Amino acid sequence: MSESLLRAENLSKKFPVHGGFFSKEIGAVKAVQNISFDIKKGETLGLVGESGCGKSTLGRCLIRLIEPTSGKIFFRNQDITNIGGEQLRELRRKMQIIFQDPYASLNPRMTIGAILEEPLIIHNLFATPAERAERVKELINLVGLRPEHLTRYPHEFSGGQRQRVGIARALAVNPELIICDEPVSALDVSIQAQVINLLMELQQKLGLTYIFIAHDLKVVEHVSHRVAVMYLGQIVEMATADELYKNPQHPYTKALLSAIPVPDPKPRAERIILTGDVPSPLNPPSGCYFNPRCPMVGEECRQQSPQLRETVSGHYVSCLKV
Repeated sequence: MSESLLRAENLSKKFPVHGGFFSKEIGAVKAVQNISFDIKKGETLGLVGESGCGKSTLGRCLIRLIEPTSGKIFFRNQDITNIGGEQLRELRRKMQIIFQDPYASLNPRMTIGAILEEPLIIHNLFATPAERAERVKELINLVGLRPEHLTRYPHEFSGGQRQRVGIARALAVNPELIICDEPVSALDVSIQAQVINLLMELQQKLGLTYIFIAHDLKVVEHVSHRVAVMYLGQIVEMATADELYKNPQHPYTKALLSAIPVPDPKPRAERIILTGDVPSPLNPPSGCYFNPRCPMVGEECRQQSPQLRETVSGHYVSCLKV
């Protein structure tokens, strides 16, 4: 995993907020702020943080579903930030997304076979309908469903089966990178493990690279090679999964990990209770964004904005107290 597949440099995304009689712009929600990282080919980068921290927005910016406000995105060392037309269409083949909600992400008017064939038609991947039909059968088998399912509609399937269809659709065009946007959060716990194991098997079989967005910290630990923790649009800590879970350094990461339920025989980390309200991304605090809730806050934290820096090899933290 030495080759860099995707790289973000100072990536930011702001959403304008309008108000008043003439709907003037009164501010902007800073959803993603100056994020830089890279992901290696064949790697899984876990992306965690509380709701509203910008995880999904970042994932969509990386594959150009949402246009970033500033910064650059590189795919295989090619700047893809401003490409369009046929170049962007070609990029879509290499970067796909699995959406969170398997109920809303499939067209209820189309059969499963038509849903899986659609990307093949859009990208002109096969010359004849027979060749496309063969590829569709291959995809449905790849995700553990049967050929007879191809003639059915999404409402005839369970949530787990629908998400398998979503995975098959993402795989249809042979992508290199897949954004997994909370792919199991809408599923029953009993089904989550099956879908996660399927994703890991497909990664080994097809050499895929994942950005895995999730709330469940135990799931992220299980599937990820590296983990990035986001807070209010910024990455506050990033390290290998083993290092981050054994040696969290940012107080926000420590608070998240201390909230994971563990069996009684296992040693439990001291529970960290965060104080204060969650700041608004429309009007973030000065200095460190985490300072209103941080148990370690000092005067310098209210005045200086910490930068992500390497504390030990491969472990990056954005905190003035570390």
